[in-house]
Amino acid sequence: MVSAENFVVTGGRIAGPDGVAPGWVAVAGGRIAGVGGGPAPAGRQVDVAGALVVPGFVDTHCHGGGGGSFSAADPAEAATAIAAHRRHGTTTMLASLVSDPVPVLTDQMAALRELVEDGELAGIHLEGPFIARSRCGAHDPGALREPDTDTVDALLHAGRGHVRMMTLAPELPGGIKAVRQLSESGVIAAVGHTDGVDEQIRPAIEAGATVATHLFNGMRPLHHREPGPIGALLDDERVTIELICDLVHVHPTVLRLAARCAGAGRTVLITDAMSATDAADGTYNLGTLEVDVREGVATLASNGSLAGSTLTMDVAFRNLVRGAGLDIAEAVRATSGRPAELLGIADRTGALREGLDADLVVLDDDLCPRRVLRRGEWVPGVGD
Repeated sequence: MVSAENFVVTGGRIAGPDGVAPGWVAVAGGRIAGVGGGPAPAGRQVDVAGALVVPGFVDTHCHGGGGGSFSAADPAEAATAIAAHRRHGTTTMLASLVSDPVPVLTDQMAALRELVEDGELAGIHLEGPFIARSRCGAHDPGALREPDTDTVDALLHAGRGHVRMMTLAPELPGGIKAVRQLSESGVIAAVGHTDGVDEQIRPAIEAGATVATHLFNGMRPLHHREPGPIGALLDDERVTIELICDLVHVHPTVLRLAARCAGAGRTVLITDAMSATDAADGTYNLGTLEVDVREGVATLASNGSLAGSTLTMDVAFRNLVRGAGLDIAEAVRATSGRPAELLGIADRTGALREGLDADLVVLDDDLCPRRVLRRGEWVPGVGD
């Protein structure tokens, strides 16, 4: 990053809680010192010439990027992935790990620990290994297992307080107990990669599950006589839904329907990005599985199933507005405000508000990033 002194971002259209309006954002000491309209305060000015200024994106579900994978147990690869997504406006993110044996997950978390403690990552998301074999998608079936108290405890202990979310299938033996255990431990329990029926999902919500991991993908489909996890999760106001907004995993019409049903207070866009994101097409690995990436679409080499995405949050933002037809305020809420609230960090980021970290993205008329600011420092390589 290139250090920046105190300054004022001027000449922009500022995305605030009441919509988009001309204005300025003052930055001092890495934080937002003020936001307003009318004449800008005195100081060095950075004129963005009418561009849209939105809060930095918050991605709660990402496996890698730029050729780097969070599952590699290599801090250098993790740093590469963070840098790739940061250039696309993601100023806060969780590192997601696919299913692996517990000792392997322990090593992977150890490699990420310093990045979390240094503030480069907001925490770790374990997507498995307690998921349904029938809906495992791009997870190694050999790594899957049923949850039990000791194993859940072992994973949380290995994470040393950095595990923020865990995805599981609540219909598995011990699933509801595990949801309760996670909730009581202060970890977000997410329902995903599940073949559960409505009657198995609702007890998980009662036990404390509050997130639907990439709704529609990796779960029993919605049926009018058996609503399954999609119906149960969409129907409950306590559940926040993740949506992969690459227009490949979910059709634009379905994205719009789900976002309208859940509302701005429950909708979160994610990338579910793998290492091929912001990199060339070719052959990659997601965990232990080989993935082919062609024209930006990642599929398992073994069977052609979708294997994560090559999505970045700026594209997700743009797709929600241009592809699914939602407005800027809804897109800002889904990519910044709500995910920050979900992670319990809305007092630090997720909005353009005085006192928060100076995290923002300057978008051009095509909603592509021109500049990215993280904690008051401009991110190099944006828009190259």
